[in-house]
Amino acid sequence: MSHPPRPINLAIFGLGRWGSHLLRNFLALPESRVVAIVDPNPQRLENLRDRFTLGDTVACYDDWHQAMAHPGLEAVAIATPASTHYPMIQTALNAGLHVLSEKPLTLDSNRSAALCQLAKTQERQLMVDHTYLFHPAVQRGRELCPQLGTLRYGYAARTNLGPVRPDADVFWDLAIHDISILNHWLGQLPITVAAWGTVWLQTPSAQAPTGLRDAGWLRLLYPNATGSNLLEVMVHVSWANPDRQRRLALVGDRGTLVFDESLQAHPLTLYAGHFQAQEPPFVPSGLETEAVAIAHLEPLKQMCTHFLDCVANDRPSPISAGPMATDLVRVMEAIAIAAETGQPVDI
Repeated sequence: MSHPPRPINLAIFGLGRWGSHLLRNFLALPESRVVAIVDPNPQRLENLRDRFTLGDTVACYDDWHQAMAHPGLEAVAIATPASTHYPMIQTALNAGLHVLSEKPLTLDSNRSAALCQLAKTQERQLMVDHTYLFHPAVQRGRELCPQLGTLRYGYAARTNLGPVRPDADVFWDLAIHDISILNHWLGQLPITVAAWGTVWLQTPSAQAPTGLRDAGWLRLLYPNATGSNLLEVMVHVSWANPDRQRRLALVGDRGTLVFDESLQAHPLTLYAGHFQAQEPPFVPSGLETEAVAIAHLEPLKQMCTHFLDCVANDRPSPISAGPMATDLVRVMEAIAIAAETGQPVDI
């Protein structure tokens, strides 16, 4: 008689807004056993201990170095500021631990690549929490992209009034989501980026000499596998706009695919339609709107389950492993240069 695999002993580093969501999910999954939580704020640790009714089997640490040596620890989930990721992940991998990191992997592609090599050397899994890649609408959307015909352009908007990050600008915090979805749908990276943005809230400092941009616009150029011209995508992001938007679209000559999170019941819509002739009069034809059926699953739960499965089966994630995340960091670095110089940057 076969027995279910033993739960993986896990610690969560950083119990802010996102870390608490990770804790909630990992506590609910039978494939994991949360053995430690780590945060420099003792009151936060105490509040979470009460909120989730954590027993004595879950240790609390305010020092992450001590937590790395917790007896029997096998994996860590890191949800701390991006600037801390490199030393934490490096230490964890050197300690023989599997790692799940909040996005971005690091703020430097060379360091990200070094962590990928270290994970390979240590034979440990390194995965990055690009949660949207585990959203059923995003996964189904990739399957539907061929129905759009020849791709013509794309657009996206991601705005809200907060939350404002103190360690990364609006491109690193928000635009990275849309770029990860676009890369996933298109199966490739942009080859040129242009970017511009504005600073209002966090003015220049030693950590951010030009300040942290609160709103920004991107022009991404992708190779167009379905056409001879490059595919242009425009992206607007802001954490200083109370008009909450979470919308991304790809437009082709046979239809448009829209992922809109504000439509919680049916976030993915396929608009079919084309022109009957390529000369006047241009008559629309085949107009149909389909609210695409998707499974109603929590993307973060799917991501956590996927990470545990990769660890249990000793296989790199085919969706969000370290090398994919490193490529995304490389794109974000190009965007930072483009925003600073005002000039397009080739990747």
